[in-house]
Amino acid sequence: MHVVVAGQGYVGLPLAVRAAEVGHRVVGYDVDAHRVQQLTAGQSYVEDVASSRLCAVLDSGAYSATADAAALAGFDIAVITVPTPLRDGVPDLAYVESCARTLGEHLRPGAAVVLESTTYPGTTEELLLPILEKASGLKGGVDFLAGFSPERIAPGNKRFSFEGTPKLVSGIDAKSLDAIRGFYDGIFETTVPVSGPKVAELAKLIENTFRLVNISMINELATLAKPLGVDIWEAIDAAATKPFGFTRFTPGPGVGGHCLPVDPLFLSWKVRQELGIPFRFVELAAEVNRQMPNYVVQRLAEALERRGKPVSGSRVLLLGLTYKINATDLRESPSARVAELLIGLGAEVRGADPNIPDGDDTKLKVRRVDATPEEIAAADAVVLLMDHARFDLAMIQENAPYVLDCRNRMSGANVEVL
Repeated sequence: MHVVVAGQGYVGLPLAVRAAEVGHRVVGYDVDAHRVQQLTAGQSYVEDVASSRLCAVLDSGAYSATADAAALAGFDIAVITVPTPLRDGVPDLAYVESCARTLGEHLRPGAAVVLESTTYPGTTEELLLPILEKASGLKGGVDFLAGFSPERIAPGNKRFSFEGTPKLVSGIDAKSLDAIRGFYDGIFETTVPVSGPKVAELAKLIENTFRLVNISMINELATLAKPLGVDIWEAIDAAATKPFGFTRFTPGPGVGGHCLPVDPLFLSWKVRQELGIPFRFVELAAEVNRQMPNYVVQRLAEALERRGKPVSGSRVLLLGLTYKINATDLRESPSARVAELLIGLGAEVRGADPNIPDGDDTKLKVRRVDATPEEIAAADAVVLLMDHARFDLAMIQENAPYVLDCRNRMSGANVEVL
């Protein structure tokens, strides 16, 4: 089968490589020419796709990367995995729209188009389908097939593999569902069909909203437990001994990536647009998490004051700058806001993260250093934002004058947990 995967980021590249490995002829399409150059050279920039796997499918001829839309002609199935950011609280589907127009120009009878990009319920049928029809002159459900199948990528997750994670699939009609499910059946171990695209679109947002709301609750509890004289971490451990009716979530400096700070707000926006009412849980949860970097800085300032050091002029080392443990991704990472607040208070801020490639940290506006014993000892305060496996926590605890541990990984007289 001739497959196009439009968008070669952390969602599209794993899908494209996997599809090539199981026998499809895959074109990875991306408008970023630099990305295409890297892929063509066999250099993977996605942590879940080893360069050796990429080289293998390139050498076999099963996969090619291109920024030339003409190479999309003749596809049997095209999958859209482009970004869907928020702009001032409003979903920006410009990438989806542009990609749909491009694919529509090459759409032929019998072919299928699947949207994987996270979005609000109704996008597939109300936005994607009309664009494809206008660009192609064909009729969805009559001349071509379409559907939605949400991505469930978990960057850096070693417990749940890409192909081992159940895959939700939907179609605009029964024929579309059969074709789309047939494609994904050859890639994933389990596919889960649902009645239509709106169900699949909402299911994706439910998954992420569930996590956002529960993390927000625990984060707010963390800010309240300390003044109440309760160890929030011990209380969570105690609650987690219940074998039913409880899912463990832990506090942190905030949430990042696309799934938690962005995706649930698609649903909130849609509810306001369609129903004229707020989705209060999502909006409150988002606000709680936006305030967590402020709480981290407040706790750090209080600790420095107790040690006779104002924040202004203090040297602060931030450890773990990505939004997720053992990952390389900086999207929406709370570390950027923590650094910004500290710099605004006059602190000398440095950051250490062994997982981030050089040049990928331009948005952080902090000096990058290695977490050496000398660097740690020279800091007035060390803040553990993300507890990557590559950090030597025992060495950090031994050398740091003071540690604010946002992940409850250390203990001792010089350590305070969030």
